[in-house]
Amino acid sequence: MSLEQKINQDIKAAMIAKDNARLRGLRAVKAAILLAKTEKGGSEEVSEETEIKVLQKLVKQRKESAEIYKAQGREDLLQIEVEEQEVIEEYLPKQLDRSEIEHIIKEIISSTGASGIKDMGKVMGTANQKLAGQADGKTISEVVKSLLA
Repeated sequence: MSLEQKINQDIKAAMIAKDNARLRGLRAVKAAILLAKTEKGGSEEVSEETEIKVLQKLVKQRKESAEIYKAQGREDLLQIEVEEQEVIEEYLPKQLDRSEIEHIIKEIISSTGASGIKDMGKVMGTANQKLAGQADGKTISEVVKSLLA
């Protein structure tokens, strides 16, 4: 079952349960997937890799908005963003913790022969491919910088 089909089923279940927070998050995912289908030449199916990127983008947007609302003291809007983020994260693959990311990046550094911060681009390219969907780019970047410094 594709992500889109799963989302459609979950939207129906959320409507029946009258779960507005879940429904908002699911509708955001559905809209983003439809947008992804129509923007790149109109292919009928979206690849799993593209679906993961779309979901990561939605989570990142929710986190950024939540930070802004928290700084402004808007607890009502902060709660909405956090609820939607939690719903969207359910559809992402399990995220690795920082120690697992560090271990994988250490392997990448030794395999690429990177020796300093000047080799960050080479390491980041490989790390982003290997960790796609399992870690966000900001965390990967932080770990690479700390290990190469």
